[in-house]
Amino acid sequence: MTHAIIVHETGKASNMKLEEIKTGKPKKGEVLISQKAVGLNFIDVYFRSGLYPAPHMPFSPGMEASGDILAVGAGVKEFKPGDRVAYGSVLGAYAEERIVPADRVVKIPKGISYELAASVMLKGMTTEYLLRRTFRVKKGHTILFHAAAGGVGSMATQWANSLGATVIGTVGSKEKVKIAKSQGCHHVINYRDKDFAAEVKRITKGEGVDVVYDGVGKDTYPNSLDCLKPLGMWVSFGQSSGSLPDINLAILSQKGSLFATRPTLMTYVAKREDLVKSARSMFQVLEKGIVKVSVNQTCPLKNAAKAHRDLEGRKTTGATVLIP
Repeated sequence: MTHAIIVHETGKASNMKLEEIKTGKPKKGEVLISQKAVGLNFIDVYFRSGLYPAPHMPFSPGMEASGDILAVGAGVKEFKPGDRVAYGSVLGAYAEERIVPADRVVKIPKGISYELAASVMLKGMTTEYLLRRTFRVKKGHTILFHAAAGGVGSMATQWANSLGATVIGTVGSKEKVKIAKSQGCHHVINYRDKDFAAEVKRITKGEGVDVVYDGVGKDTYPNSLDCLKPLGMWVSFGQSSGSLPDINLAILSQKGSLFATRPTLMTYVAKREDLVKSARSMFQVLEKGIVKVSVNQTCPLKNAAKAHRDLEGRKTTGATVLIP
């Protein structure tokens, strides 16, 4: 027997309960993992609250974790018991032990800790697809990244800076201004004090940016569109402040023949080869020191509800991991 956080009814954070569960043995193509660290992300809140429908009820939240393989099922040749592994796209991570499809798992490089691996699988691969595939950031580009002091934001601003882009970030407090500046932002806007769209136009001398990466949602729409230069791209990859309204596509033509996309990591790593490539690229920038990730908060798995409240209350910076 082992333990996991279980949600029987979606809604508030206190609906998550630590319960005893059975894991069983891995079947064909599966691995059993003893988890050492679990990453905390806004997508966990979306599933817990019911904003994103879970595939079944009850369920365990969480998309990313790291640990050691305890056993492998038939046909699994890439992994063996004792391997240090991580994953970042399989719902059900809030557990001490769990069974995961082997094709969703990658090995952790020697220099990467369990805590770091658990905190970057989802956020790091999200950063990789945003910057290298959704809109391929290059030298000379100017980008706007909302929530620049958050988990994805802090990785993305460092990575984009290394690619030669001019990086503008938005944050929600004076304390986070300092954090964002230290993590690759050339310009930081506290959107609680200033109109970020007006500030972007001032910084860019009226030109606007090539791309806006928007994981905030309700609070930053439609002003994000006003930050773009003609033919710019709005990448809406999350909604931490609430759901977006229905969008009339005509607004994109009115504001400069803009492009808009709503990507998700699950699509970008659906194929095994894409998952491995994305994880490898992400681990490489960590190992080279191009991107530095601070695990600023750790919390026992049993206190997942408090971790969710802190995340929703914008009280966290960098990464948070839950310890089983």
